[in-house]
Amino acid sequence: MFRLIKLIVDFLNNLDKRGSTNGSIPDMNSTDKNNLKKLFIIVPIFFGILAVLSSIYTIQPGEIGVIQRFGKFSSYTNPGLNLKIPFVDRLTKVNVEKVRRIEIGFRSERARVNVLQESLMITKDENIVSAQAIIQWKIKDPGNYLFKVANPILTIKNSAEVALRSTVGVTLIDDALTTGRDAIQIKTKEFLQILLDSYSSGVQITDVKLQIVDPPDEVKDAFNEVVRAKEDKERLINEAKGFSEDVIPKARGEAEKMLKEAEGYKEKRISTAEGDTSRFNQIYSEYRKDKDVTKTRIYLEKLTDVLQKPKKVIGTDSSGGALNLLQLGDIFKD
Repeated sequence: MFRLIKLIVDFLNNLDKRGSTNGSIPDMNSTDKNNLKKLFIIVPIFFGILAVLSSIYTIQPGEIGVIQRFGKFSSYTNPGLNLKIPFVDRLTKVNVEKVRRIEIGFRSERARVNVLQESLMITKDENIVSAQAIIQWKIKDPGNYLFKVANPILTIKNSAEVALRSTVGVTLIDDALTTGRDAIQIKTKEFLQILLDSYSSGVQITDVKLQIVDPPDEVKDAFNEVVRAKEDKERLINEAKGFSEDVIPKARGEAEKMLKEAEGYKEKRISTAEGDTSRFNQIYSEYRKDKDVTKTRIYLEKLTDVLQKPKKVIGTDSSGGALNLLQLGDIFKD
C-alpha cells in the first residue's frame, strides 16, 4: 500500500517538474510510461484487496451484526465469520447479552451523589418520599434500538423515572417504607416495559432494584420511629401467634386425653355394673328356685370369706376375764 502511494506521488512530482521547466504539458518518457502502466495494474489490485478485506468481518458470541445497505437497514448477521458488500454495506455490531444499568435518584460514577430532582416523589396519601432505584436492561431488538429511537439511553432513563413515580404515586407511604417494596419493583418493571415497547425501543428490562425508599431528611427520624414501632407491633403479634399456636394444640391434646380417659372410665363402670347386675339376677333366679338352700350357700360363702385363714382367735368368758390365745392358725391353713 505504501509502495503504491509512493509510486503515485513520484509520478505526479515528475510531471509537475517537467511542466514547470518547459512551460508546457510534459512529454512522458519510457520511465514515466512504465510507471503509468504500473499504476493501472497496481491500483485495481489495491482496491480489489481492500474490497475483499472490507467485506469480511467477524461477529463475536453475544453480538448481533446490523447491516445497512445504502444507509437503510437490510439484515442481521449471527456470530461467526460473515461477508458484506464492500463500499455499499455498513456494519454495526450490537452486544445483545450485556446487561446495562441506569441509576434513578443518585449517581455512583466516582462517589455516590443523590439527585433530589429525580428521587423526591409523592405517595398515594400525599406524603413525600425519596426513592432511588437501579434499572437493569439489555438490547432485545438491535434494529429498533439503533433506528427507532433517537437517544435510547435518555429514553430509558426518562421512562424509568416516569414508571417509578407512577408506581409510588399509587402506593401508601406505610407500604412504601415497609412491606410494599417488592410490589413497587414488580409494578415499576412491568409499567416500564410497556412504555418502552410502545416506543419500539428494542429494549428489555431485566430487573428493577430499589436502593432506598426513605422520607425526606427533615422528618426522617420521626418516620423511622413510626416504622420501628410498627415493626415491634408486628413482632409482638407474631410472638403471640406463635405462643397461641404452641399452647392451644397442647391444651386440645390434654382435653382429648381427658375425654378418652373419661370414656374409658365410663365404659368400665358400665361393664362392671352390668356384670354385677347379671350375677345378681342369676343368684336371685337360683334363690327363687330353692330359698333355704340358697340362703345356706350364701351364708357359708360369706362366712368362708370372713373367716378365711385367721391367725389368732380371741374370746371372752361370761365373767369378763380374758381367755388365753388359741393357736388356731394351723387349723385354718388349708
